[in-house]
Amino acid sequence: MKKRAMAGLGLLGVAVLALGGFGIWLATLPADIAASPAPLAAEEAAAVVDGLRPRLRERPVIAIIGINDATETTDYLMPAGILRRADIADVFLLATGAGAVKLYPALTVDPDMTIAAFDQAYPDGADYVIVPAMSRDDDPAVMDWLRRQAEKGSMVVAVCAGAKVVAAAGLLDGKRGTTHWFYLKELLREHPSITYVPDRRFVIDGKVATTTGITASMPIALTLIEAIAGRAKAQAVASEIGLDHWDGSHDSVAFRLSRPFATTVMGNVMQFWQREQLALPLEPGFDTVSLALVADAWSRTYRSRALTMAPAGEAVTGSDGIAVHPDTAAPEPGMAALTPPGLTRPVLALEAALDDIATRYGAPTAHVVAMQLEYPGR
Repeated sequence: MKKRAMAGLGLLGVAVLALGGFGIWLATLPADIAASPAPLAAEEAAAVVDGLRPRLRERPVIAIIGINDATETTDYLMPAGILRRADIADVFLLATGAGAVKLYPALTVDPDMTIAAFDQAYPDGADYVIVPAMSRDDDPAVMDWLRRQAEKGSMVVAVCAGAKVVAAAGLLDGKRGTTHWFYLKELLREHPSITYVPDRRFVIDGKVATTTGITASMPIALTLIEAIAGRAKAQAVASEIGLDHWDGSHDSVAFRLSRPFATTVMGNVMQFWQREQLALPLEPGFDTVSLALVADAWSRTYRSRALTMAPAGEAVTGSDGIAVHPDTAAPEPGMAALTPPGLTRPVLALEAALDDIATRYGAPTAHVVAMQLEYPGR
């Protein structure tokens, strides 16, 4: 079975360095282009919500699956944090095996249970299964479990490059979908029966939903809340996380490999001697979504990596019950400390992190981070 590195974006700089014709290649890339996406028509928005309505239980069960060795940080934690905040479903973080889940590019967390324990507790399956990006697309335990959940009637929601995982399980065959811009060509090359839908942040086809890049888990989680508990509840949660507007509209043209992106990545990769480790203190009762976004963002600069820190090296639990294991008990000499997000609203925490990244490394690096997160706010 072949391994797939989640660090595809991280390896971009190394791959480009190996190209003798770097200048020629760079010239072939487009400049950054942004347009203003049109909002969804009312009929389409209503159809999306209707397609996500729960079919099995009055209070749905939502399972977010991950593999222990590397699952994408924000893909895994943001849906859990937002949906638990709404308190309209029973939300579980699952792992294929026992023990903690090592997230990429930052954080290590305790899942609620293994997939085997979940199957014992919920033999009829989950109402919704959320699938993040993982270090490999074809983990045998994940493939088997996803197929069985689909057979039981679960709605499968692939976040970001989680679409590659769902596609590897055969659940996207012949369906419409989308994924993170960096992995789109790979997805369509390996699964040509998928019909790509541009300019949509999430696409629903039958019992499978797919989203664009990492931060798309915000609008899909809010839309899921609306489908379960109504528009007013979704609007209340959106306000709590700092989001004024959300729907499925998206500017696909703005998210692609460009000259500014590649040039900035190259410049940062080549400054390897200046790479930093930054301490991110863990405070009890933190907002997990804010923490995930901040740690994820600082670990995607090609200049830094966020390391969580807590006294005695003991796990610290957030406001939503998710326990995070610190990377270190104390900062190493010369290690700069990041301001912990605490209970800052997630969107504001992300914006603050991008502002701080721009101050420390320059606006182009903040842009590279926003592009990787597929965050339309920048």
